[in-house]
Amino acid sequence: MNTKRVVITGIGAVTAFGRTWEEVKTAFQRKQNAVQNMSWQDLYPELEAQLGAPLPNYAPPSHWNRKQLRSMGRVSQLCVDAAEQALTQAGLLKNGEISPLVLKGKMGVASGSSTGSTADVRDMAELLMTGKSNSFNASTYVRAMPHTTAANIGIFFGLQGRIIPTSSACSSGSQGIGYAYEAIKYGMIPMMLAGGGEEFCPSEVYVFDSLYAASRNNANPKLTPRPYDQARDGLVIGEGAGIFVLEELEHALARGANIIAEVVGYGANSDGSHVTQPQAETMQRCMEMAIADAGISPTQIGYVNGHGTATEKGDIAETQATEAVFGNIPISSQKSYLGHTLGACGALESWFSIEMMRDGWFAPTLNLENVDERCGKLDYICGDGREIQTDYVMNNNFAFGGVNTSLIFKRWTE
Repeated sequence: MNTKRVVITGIGAVTAFGRTWEEVKTAFQRKQNAVQNMSWQDLYPELEAQLGAPLPNYAPPSHWNRKQLRSMGRVSQLCVDAAEQALTQAGLLKNGEISPLVLKGKMGVASGSSTGSTADVRDMAELLMTGKSNSFNASTYVRAMPHTTAANIGIFFGLQGRIIPTSSACSSGSQGIGYAYEAIKYGMIPMMLAGGGEEFCPSEVYVFDSLYAASRNNANPKLTPRPYDQARDGLVIGEGAGIFVLEELEHALARGANIIAEVVGYGANSDGSHVTQPQAETMQRCMEMAIADAGISPTQIGYVNGHGTATEKGDIAETQATEAVFGNIPISSQKSYLGHTLGACGALESWFSIEMMRDGWFAPTLNLENVDERCGKLDYICGDGREIQTDYVMNNNFAFGGVNTSLIFKRWTE
C-alpha cells in the first residue's frame, strides 16, 4: 500500500511558562518549576495534596466574541487558542481569515482531554443532587462533554473533516497526534489539527490523592515532583494545551509551507490487565511498534522523552521497558517543571522533544538527584541538561486504563 509522509507545519501551545519555545526553554534553563502551594486547607480540608501548576492569569483572546465563547469551557478555550496559534504559524490563518485550503473537508481534528470542563460537570451534578442549578443552560453539556475540545476546534474554524475525540487521560494528546498521523499517512485526509489540553481542577488532584499518587510535599513546591528519583512522593497536576498542524508532505511542499519536523512512527496498545498498574511488557511492545512503523533501528533514536509521572509503579515500569528497547539511552521528563498536564502532556512533550532536537540541547529532569535503583539502567539527563545531536526523538505517554502511546519525530532536513 502506498503511504503518505506526514510533516508538522504549525505548533501552538499554552503553558505555565508561556507560549513560545524561547519562553519555555528559558524556564527550563532556569531550573525552576511552576509548582505552587494552592492553600486549599480551608476549602478542601480532606485533601492532603495541596500542590498544583496552573496557568497564571489565563484569559481567552480578546478578539473572540461572546457567541464563540458560549460553547467553550476553559479546556476548550485552551485548545482553540493553541489551534489558532498553530494555524497562524502554518500560514493557514491570516488576519483572522481561515485559508480555503482547510475547508470542504480538507482538514479534521483529533484532540482530547481527561474530561470536559469540570465547572460544567459540577453544574450538572448540582442539578441531579438538588433538582435545580442556576448555572445550568443549553451549552452546559457541550462544555462538559468528553469530546468538547475536538468539537469546539472544528466548529470555531469551520472544519468539515473527520473529528477524532481522544479522551484517554494522559495519552489524549499523543493519541490525537498519532491518529491524525495515521489518517494522513493512509490517504484519508490531507491535513489535521491534533493534540490535547487540560484545565486545572482540584477534582483531578483528589483523584490522584485518593490513589496515594499525588505529591504531598506541600511545604516544598519547588522540590516536587521528582520523576525517577528514589525520594519521589507522587505527581503534581498541571494545566495547558498543545495543538499541531499535521500535513501530507506533498501538500505542504506545494503550498510552500515551512516544515518543522516529520512524524515517522506511532505505536499504540493497551495493557489489558489493570486500570491503574502499568505493565513494562506492553510499554516495551508499544515502543517497538513505533520503531517498526518508522522503519528505523533503535540505535538511530538519540533521546527518549519519558512519561515520568514521579509515581513508583509508573517510573519503574516505563524505565525498565525503555531499557529493554534501547539500553542506556538519554531520557528526561518535563513533568518535573510543569507538573502532569494530563490531556495536554502528549502534545506538549512532543513539542518539547522536537524543539530540543532542533536546538541540540535537551532539558534535564528537575529534582532528580538519586535515581531509584529499581528503575531501568538509562542515561538520565540531570544538572544543566545535555547537548545531543540526533535526527530522531521518541515521546512516550502511558495512561490510566493501560493506554500506551509512542511517537517518533524526525529532524526536517530536506
